[in-house]
Amino acid sequence: MTAPGRPPLRIVLCDDERMVRTALRVILEAEPDLEVVGEAATGAEAVPLVRSLAPDVVLMDVRMPEMDGIRATEQILATMPEPPRIVVVTTFENDAYVYDALRAGASGFLLKRADPDELIGAVRLVARGDSLLFPAAVRSLAAAQAPRNRSGVAPWVARLTEREADVLRLMATGLSNHEMSERLGVGPQTVKTHVGAVLTKTGSRDRTQAVIAAYEGGFVMKKS
Repeated sequence: MTAPGRPPLRIVLCDDERMVRTALRVILEAEPDLEVVGEAATGAEAVPLVRSLAPDVVLMDVRMPEMDGIRATEQILATMPEPPRIVVVTTFENDAYVYDALRAGASGFLLKRADPDELIGAVRLVARGDSLLFPAAVRSLAAAQAPRNRSGVAPWVARLTEREADVLRLMATGLSNHEMSERLGVGPQTVKTHVGAVLTKTGSRDRTQAVIAAYEGGFVMKKS
């Protein structure tokens, strides 16, 4: 729910199927703290629309004509000084398109069969800066899509402190900052500081990208 005096979260829908966009709009606008401010049917339409509207969250279909959701995500994140949080939407969980979108900087993904509560919760979650991180799904995607000729581990692994390595390992299991705080026996602010250091050292925009880096960089296989 929107706090008193706080404007609703502004959302842009990007999907080439009008019926899908209509269904999403009906679900989201039934909530007083959510507002759909624009729609696009292709990635090529989505990029300028998102730039002009500057929404809080974008729901981005990965497979669209003219420009797919991956390229649209890349362009939006690369060209906006304060880009929105982007959630990619797909039909299948094990999808190379989803993996590439997460690597490009999307905050997570949703399946089109997700129920309304999952959709609404996802929008609110990413809007406050969290990631839609599904460890089993990320692990499956990384195993299927990571380069198979990788040797050794990424250079950044050696730069992690012992506690940062602990935090990244727990991030890869999907624990929140609060849960990591309890597991490690340190304060939430300390965990937040370690998470920030992990993001910097792995060159990641958010937790999802850091977990992908952990799998692709050989950290999880080496350390877990």
